[in-house]
Formats: sequence, structure tokens, C-alpha cells
Amino acid sequence: MASGGLSWLGIVRLGLVQTALGAIVVLTTSTINRLMVVELALPAMIPGALVALHYAVQILRPRMGYGSDVGGRRVPWIIGGMIVLALGGFLASAATALMTASFTAGLALAVLAFLAIGVGVSAAGTTLLVLLAKLTAKDRRAAAATIVWLMMIAGFAVTAVLTGRFLDPFSFGRLMLVTGVVGLLAVLVTIAATWGIEAAHRGADTAGESEAKPPFREAVAEVWADPQARLLTIFIFVSMLAYSTQDLILEPFAGLVFGFTPGQSTALSGVHHGGVFAGMILVAVAATAIGGRVLGSLRLWTVGGCLASAVALVAVIMAGLSGHVAAVRPGVFALGIANGTFAIAAIGTMMSMAGEGTPGREGTRMGLWGAAQGIAFGLGGFGGTVMIDVARALVPSLERAYALVFGLEAALFVLSAVLALGLVPRQGHALFRGARRDVSDRSPAMAMLGHLEGRERNA
Repeated sequence: MASGGLSWLGIVRLGLVQTALGAIVVLTTSTINRLMVVELALPAMIPGALVALHYAVQILRPRMGYGSDVGGRRVPWIIGGMIVLALGGFLASAATALMTASFTAGLALAVLAFLAIGVGVSAAGTTLLVLLAKLTAKDRRAAAATIVWLMMIAGFAVTAVLTGRFLDPFSFGRLMLVTGVVGLLAVLVTIAATWGIEAAHRGADTAGESEAKPPFREAVAEVWADPQARLLTIFIFVSMLAYSTQDLILEPFAGLVFGFTPGQSTALSGVHHGGVFAGMILVAVAATAIGGRVLGSLRLWTVGGCLASAVALVAVIMAGLSGHVAAVRPGVFALGIANGTFAIAAIGTMMSMAGEGTPGREGTRMGLWGAAQGIAFGLGGFGGTVMIDVARALVPSLERAYALVFGLEAALFVLSAVLALGLVPRQGHALFRGARRDVSDRSPAMAMLGHLEGRERNA
């Protein structure tokens, strides 16, 4: 064990919470979305607006992170958030079933459900990452972020694949049963994973806990004044906007263009998340086991991952236009790998920087970055559904309508790659330790944004 910090087993233990969180989220943002668009024949912007609502609520993340900074305890926020999230997930499935009898009543219940999902994700997700940052030794924070993020993707992938099998033959009663069981298991896993962990590591990192905390707005302004924290916030927003555009249109795309069943399209979502998992492992192995000046470059993986995501989207577009069903799964898997390569670099940076700056602001920093991600996901998900509805109204061919939207998403990834050129950490992260980076005075993206006033130092 690192001195005063979590062991690797302890990090994996907390990662189970992220796995549980991912298991609930994938059902509400992927499966239920597809059911509303295909089985209920609703406009894509309706589930898109609901998912955007749950992301919009995540603007509360900085306030929740600040609240856990003030109270000094994270576990009650994690468990309470998971309970709210599980309840919201079950209500979302019940609302979808209710829409078959009364659309108005079902929609009203769905709004309540997705509000609860947003609150639950904000409370549990933000404070979990803060707890990791506080209890993990500095030289393990980036690696801890990698482990926990991979475990969340594992929750996405495993849940999507298994529930895809349990949902067929499909019925709304079966949907509610599966969602309820997943939510209950998620809460139980969270309680077991966090039980007594704060008390056992009370002295791991108490810097700043005894100091009086400034007002919330002052704390946020202090974090935003840091050029590195500000730049990371902007990159997270833009890259996650690109990442999330396909979230709510991929499964309907599979159902409408290729005739996939609910179980098959849910399994396709699992293929994408499995690709993300593989991509993250690829980066971790290449940067640590192989190492080196090039393979350890944070900028290499972020820029390369964004550009590769654009190329993979072109492959998905070609599969749709040609009607070649055998090509869609490899294309989606390649998209996942590319997404994972840039995501792991961003998450590792976020975890490492959470402990930098003024002590006792970990929750506020993580909340700010989480809010940027949440808002981007909301705008991207809803924007994707609106664009597909508009494209379908303007373009007579379903295949060409989806090609147009996926093409716009690919352009967003290219823009993200340009912005990633300026995402250069001032110090090397533990995940990429041993890889020296030569940093130029001001990269084009950094100069364009004007977020660094001085010269960047070599790592």
C-alpha cells in the first residue's frame, strides 16, 4: 500500500461503485431511449430531451462537490446518490411502460425519473471521484482513475450484453423487472464497497479539511482562475460533446436501418462500450509497459483518439449507406476503441489535477469538470436527436439522414483533436511516468483560447 493511501485492492473496491453506476445509466440512456423511438414510434427528440434533462441537472455537481468538501465525508453522498439513481432508473422503465396507455402520464413520470437520475449520478459520481483523489497516494491517482473508469465501462458493457439477452422476448413487464433487479444490486454493491472505508483511511489525506471553507462562488472562482483547470474544463466540454452525439441515435439507427431487435441493438451498445474498454487498456499498456517518449505522450493519445473516432464514424456511415450489416459491429467496436484512447487521457489528467492547487478544493474541482462533462453530454445527446429528426424530414433516405448526422459528429471529433493540441500538463502524470514531453511555448490551440499567459514547462 502507498503510504497513508488506498491499496490497489482498495481502489478496485471503490471501482465497483462506478461499475454499479454504469449498470443503471446504460439502461436508461440506451435501452429506454431505443424503446421510445422504435417500439413507441416517438420523435427522437423526446427521449433526447429526457436524457438532456438528466445531464442538465448535473450542473449541480460543483455544489455537491463543495458540500462534501465542507462536510468532509463522501460516503453518505455516494450511497444516497446511488439510491436516488436506482429509484430513477426503475421509474424511467415504469414511465416507458405507462406511455403505452397514457402518453401524458408516462411523460410526466419520465420527467420525474430523469430528474432523479441526474441528481443520483451527480451525488454519487462526483463524490466517488473526490474520495478516490483524497484517499489515493499522488503517484497512484492517474492509474486509479484508469481502473475506476474501466470498471464503469465494464458496467456499461456487461449490463448491455446481459440485459440484452434477458429482454428478449421483449415485454414492458420484463423491462421493469430487469431494471429493478439491476438497481437493487447496484445499491447493495455500493454499500458493500464503501462500508467503513473512510474510517479506515481517516488520516490518508486531511490537508485543508480543518481550514474554513470560502463561500461556494468564491471557491468556484478560485478553481476557474487556474489556467490548467480552466483549459481542462473546456477540453472536457468539447470532446464530450463529440463523444455523446451518437449516444441516443446509435441504437435507433441499428433498429431502423438494419432491423435489429431491442436485444440486438442493446447488445450493439455493449459492443461499443466493450471497444471503449479495450481502447483504455490499450493506452494504459502502451504508456506504462512499453513507455517511451512517443507512446507515453498524453497529447498523442488525445489527438489520435479524436481523429480515429472520426475515421470510425466514417466506417459506420459506409455500413449504413451500403446496408452491409456485417460491417456495422466492427465499425462500432472501432469507434469504441478510439473513444477509449482519448477518454483515458482526459480522466487521468482530471484525477491528477484534482489534488493540485489549494488543499480542500478537490470536490469543487471535480464538480466543475463533472459539470462540463454533464452539460456537454446533455447538449450532445439532445442535439443528436434533434439533428436526426431534422435530417429525416429533409432527406428522404433513412441511411443518408443518419450519415449526415454521423458526419457532423465526425467533424466535432476533428475539432476536438485540434483543441487537444493545447492540452499539455505542466507535470507528468503517474500513468505516463517515465515519458518525457517536450512542450513548445504556446501550441496553436492554446494560443487561440488564450488560456496560458506564460511559458509551459517541460514535464
